[in-house]
Amino acid sequence: MSTTIDFSVESPRWDNVTGAQKTIRAAIEAALESESARETGVSVVLTDDARMRALNRAWRGKDAPTNVLSFPAAEDPHEAARFLGDIVLAIETIEREAADECKPLSQHLAHLAVHGTLHLLGFDHERDEDADTMERREREILAALGVPDPYAATGERSTEPA
Repeated sequence: MSTTIDFSVESPRWDNVTGAQKTIRAAIEAALESESARETGVSVVLTDDARMRALNRAWRGKDAPTNVLSFPAAEDPHEAARFLGDIVLAIETIEREAADECKPLSQHLAHLAVHGTLHLLGFDHERDEDADTMERREREILAALGVPDPYAATGERSTEPA
């Protein structure tokens, strides 16, 4: 598989997250491989809550930051487009969620990268049945990466690396 993953770092806070780009790259590649998406490109923007809030407000009408947004490049995610789209990740929200859920940051980051990639590939979670399908794919992909089920009950801090 030939995948191009380009990173743009908009927030210096990402410099303090050891191995972030490596974790994100592995998660995206695993998600693409699981869906047989080859010869593709993805852009990843590593930003902060302020920028994410502006994007979320402009594109989804929600005036709050979120952890991940995906912007597909093609109308039909199954067409053989070389570039799939953009995944945007907000550091403060991701760090807060990982701490609140007692999860290692690397595992939460891998989950969000897989989640964002699946959105680029046409998955969504608007209806319950679609959410079940997407969550099942996320679990399978993350398990292959050695990441525990992100939807399992939280509370115990895992010490295993992603």
